[in-house]
Amino acid sequence: MNKGAMGRILCTALAVILAAVTAVGTAARLLPIGMSTIPYVPNIVAATPWFALTAALALLFALLGRRRLIIVLMVACLGAQAYWQGPFFSSVVGSNSANSSSSDASGASGSSGNATMLRVMTCNVYKGRADAGQIVRLVRDEHVQVLALQETTAAFVDELNKAGIADYLPYAKTASADGKYGNGVWSATPLADTVKDEVNSSASFMPAGTVSLSNGKALRFVSVHTTSPVNRYWNLWKRSIDEIGALDSRTNTTYVIMGDFNATYDHAPFRDMLGDRFTDAARQAGHGFTFSWPSDRPYLPMMFSIDHIVLDKGLVASDLKNVKVDGTDHAALLGTIRVS
Repeated sequence: MNKGAMGRILCTALAVILAAVTAVGTAARLLPIGMSTIPYVPNIVAATPWFALTAALALLFALLGRRRLIIVLMVACLGAQAYWQGPFFSSVVGSNSANSSSSDASGASGSSGNATMLRVMTCNVYKGRADAGQIVRLVRDEHVQVLALQETTAAFVDELNKAGIADYLPYAKTASADGKYGNGVWSATPLADTVKDEVNSSASFMPAGTVSLSNGKALRFVSVHTTSPVNRYWNLWKRSIDEIGALDSRTNTTYVIMGDFNATYDHAPFRDMLGDRFTDAARQAGHGFTFSWPSDRPYLPMMFSIDHIVLDKGLVASDLKNVKVDGTDHAALLGTIRVS
């Protein structure tokens, strides 16, 4: 057997393996919502954007190995990926105006015409292990006006206070369902109508408060943390996301829902939660992925976008970015909201 034939055999073998991986990932993404809790399907779906890479490699090896069927299948898979992930790289709402306005406000909250700009941030602090001082410095340097934190502890909140969080965000509402780990919302301006749990969650208390803006509008901020999709908790994971989606019935409130959703846009329950009313800020802004987990493993890049800023109708996002925070496995997610 000559070298050319051996090379084609090797390329074919690699193409088959990579194509099989891609096919499994693509099929998992295509499953209807009723099948989204099949064990380990949520974990596979979380990696959906990365199957574009396996599809591209499979296509390359199939071309070298002259395997037409695999070529056709991988082109189809890449087309599906372009359809699913393309909006993250192309603004779908009038974000250009938001970008120019946020630039006018120098990245801070402020007003532009009849619109108000608000800088927000969310971060899972990993059972209170995050560097509280670094979070306060981020709040200061990024001009954050509303902060949502998850997996807080009483000791961590004390550390935040010692680090001076009240100098920037003096109003807060925190809550814990188990008395150990909780979530919280901090604001530069008073929080009205605060509650321990806005969504009657089965996962964790999801506190909320309403912020009044200079243009007369009001936004209700919720800090969320859903159940993780792990063994024996698949149905509870979906249930905790569905509970957030029930906020759709509260039509007299404008929501900003921030936190650790333990789901990416590729998960059917997350898309169902968004429905026709809510929007994922990163997808709306169109400036690329906001991978946020895991952020504490030097041998791995951040690979999954499970932390989100979810916006109600009429709100526009820009300037989305992630910043690593010492001590936690989640990067902080920051963004600017334009409220007209």
